[in-house]
Amino acid sequence: MASALYLRNGNIVNEGIVFKGGLVIENEKITDVIDYTSNQSEPFDIKTINLAGMHVFPGIIDSHVHFREPGMTHKGNIYSESKAAVAGGVTSIMDMPNTKPQTTSIDRIEEKIRIAEKKSLVNYAFYLGATNENLKELLAADPTYICGIKVFLGASTGNMLLNNSKSLQNIFAKVKKLITIHCEDEEIIKKNLSIAIEKYGDNIPMHFHPIIRSSEACYKSSFKALSLALKYQTRLHLLHVSTKKETELFQNIPLDTGKQITGEACVHHLWFSDNDYNEKQSLIKWNPAIKKPSDSEALLKGVNTNKIDIISTDHAPHSFEEKKQPYLSCPSGAPMIQHSLPAMLDLYHKKLISLETITEKMCHNPAKVFNIKERGFIRKGYYADLAIVDLNSQCKVNKNNVLYKCKWSPLTGHTFNSKVIHTFVNGQHVYNNTVINESKKGKLIYFSK
Repeated sequence: MASALYLRNGNIVNEGIVFKGGLVIENEKITDVIDYTSNQSEPFDIKTINLAGMHVFPGIIDSHVHFREPGMTHKGNIYSESKAAVAGGVTSIMDMPNTKPQTTSIDRIEEKIRIAEKKSLVNYAFYLGATNENLKELLAADPTYICGIKVFLGASTGNMLLNNSKSLQNIFAKVKKLITIHCEDEEIIKKNLSIAIEKYGDNIPMHFHPIIRSSEACYKSSFKALSLALKYQTRLHLLHVSTKKETELFQNIPLDTGKQITGEACVHHLWFSDNDYNEKQSLIKWNPAIKKPSDSEALLKGVNTNKIDIISTDHAPHSFEEKKQPYLSCPSGAPMIQHSLPAMLDLYHKKLISLETITEKMCHNPAKVFNIKERGFIRKGYYADLAIVDLNSQCKVNKNNVLYKCKWSPLTGHTFNSKVIHTFVNGQHVYNNTVINESKKGKLIYFSK
């Protein structure tokens, strides 16, 4: 066991419990999980890292990111954003298709994989984007390495709006893979936008964003998607749920019961509300929009009651110059992946969510929803993807420690109460208290059919 590593004396957060224990890592995987309350003996002849006082989580799986490569690499790229990811305890990502060119064919998926093989510090998979014309590509996609089909029912960055009713019905009726969907009703948004332009001209205030991209627009679109899924028995995953009313569409049952309709909440919708527009302005302009405090509270309740299954980021960097443009020119989206786990741990410190639930929604459930092989849990035989955190070490976000290529964060100035100390990806010690080891790259994620 000369090449093995023993992580000892940590507080392991896994599968609904927290226990004092240790992990043995060898050849990329966890070869033993030692519970100190049992009579298991500890290894004594291998390299050891003492994690006294720290908490050990499975590596975070962020199932919703925009790493911008290819075509928009002035905003971010697979290397830069994966570097920020490991600093935040994220070990696996699933990247969206609205790049340039758009990822709407198997060839484009293969191109992204070739880039990630050389550049990504984290494990990776890619969505295949749906259009009005590419049903054949969607049907031919290999579900063992393509994480899902992405449908845009609302226009956003790299406009991939699917607006043909027949095409949409064909996708729900014929595609037997996981459908993930961005739900906003374009007609409602256009009507609200025309009213805002009539009132404000080119100077629409940022706090008008959730009025333009309203709760009504989100609910109407989500209800439509859910209705289609029920009609055709399609496996559906609703992305970035942002309203209280939408949470009523979900059943509060565990994933293990064979849930057909699952949902995702994003960290920014849990963290911010429309009270923050005056201070943050365009830096918190996302699609769907951040809405009322009652929506944020309902989303967190949905997370805690199993209505919402996954927490992710919708990590979407833009240059600071782009974000400082007036409303009509300012793109929606912001970087979050480096700070998603610390942000959720701050909610834990406020007694709004448990460590076990954070682990379930950011590690276990992404693995379950997407049928990821051998990741998302601290189990013998699984890949050693780990996030190790000091829950009592503060860290203030500033321009010097932000690793996104765009070099800004909507959380700049905030002091987190917890800090990621170590990140392991496939057993490799990639992040060690601000020092990043780039010698090994992440792997393509594989999925069970």
